[in-house]
Amino acid sequence: MTLKRVLLAVVAIALVALLVVLWMPSPVEVDAAEVQAGPMRVTVDDQGETRSHDRFVLSAPVAGRLARIALHDGDAVTGGQVVAEIAPLPLSTREREEIVARVAAADALQREAEQRVRHADEDLAQAQRELERTRRLVAEKFVAPQAAERAQNLERTAASEAEAARQRARAAAADAQAARAGLAATRAGGLVQVRAPMAGRILRVHDASERVVAAGTPLMVVGDLAHLEVVVELLSSDAVKVAAGMPVLIDGWGGDRALRATVRRVEPYAVTKVSALGIEEKRVNVVADFVDPPGAIGDGYRITARIVVWQAEQVLKVPVSALFRCAEAWCVFVVDGGRARRRTVEIGQRNLTEAEVRAGLEAGMRVIRYPSNAVEEGVRVNVRAG
Repeated sequence: MTLKRVLLAVVAIALVALLVVLWMPSPVEVDAAEVQAGPMRVTVDDQGETRSHDRFVLSAPVAGRLARIALHDGDAVTGGQVVAEIAPLPLSTREREEIVARVAAADALQREAEQRVRHADEDLAQAQRELERTRRLVAEKFVAPQAAERAQNLERTAASEAEAARQRARAAAADAQAARAGLAATRAGGLVQVRAPMAGRILRVHDASERVVAAGTPLMVVGDLAHLEVVVELLSSDAVKVAAGMPVLIDGWGGDRALRATVRRVEPYAVTKVSALGIEEKRVNVVADFVDPPGAIGDGYRITARIVVWQAEQVLKVPVSALFRCAEAWCVFVVDGGRARRRTVEIGQRNLTEAEVRAGLEAGMRVIRYPSNAVEEGVRVNVRAG
């Protein structure tokens, strides 16, 4: 009788265990990723285009009959080369006075450009002195090596600004020379010659045909393809994160690798642009100089720029797909012993795929990516392979 009771008890326990197993919810299938320590960078990404650092629009200095332009798009020109000739029309007293005033304005712009060259040279000299002082301080271990890098970037930026100022001064001198030549030609009844302000290439001829043009009519665009820069139109909310000297990675230009560049200037004003969705946006031009040779890239080519606003060589990072909001904090689910455990984490910098972890996790932990509503505290989980 006792044996029979024991057997019945065993059968009852087995049935209960079977029911528990049958009614117990199966583990939730999840994807997991490991918390790792390594390099991380935060970038501001947007499309931009290349342009000649020194691009000049040559215009007719006087009204007259323009001779056919023999040059074509892409032709090389030298500084001072005659690129167009105009036979001036007879001028009235008012038109002659306008040309005289235009000559005076061109002379004033030339003097202003020369002053800007002197100012840029002084800024460059100051940046070179600051770089030398910073290098001495780094050698004596008074400041971190990053200070020397910043000083070197500022010195390069000042050198670029000085070179740009010299190019603008040469262009202003050429404009003044063209204006004076136009005035002399109207007095002598000869041809007015339009000359290239610098050595470069013809980027675009507006119309090569012989025709009558008014004073100020654009004739062609001349630029130096050996000195290209990158212009990126950023949202004003992104532009405030960018500063001169920040590194830039250039993608989407047609090559098999990213080209390096450096931010030279964030322009101080924003313009209103309408997006493809019809939304008004405030955009700011960010100008960068190539560090790597741009190769076959020309003027006006479209590129994708990734401006590095923050980077670190060794940080603890977690996939952004594992983060979710819990009240006012950020949380993740950690896989612990086959169950999901919620952890509150402190997040620092973040980009599109990763986030910096300042507290709450350790390297080697596995976190659940894209946690569904079925994932709760203590629920059993089964991590998918791969």
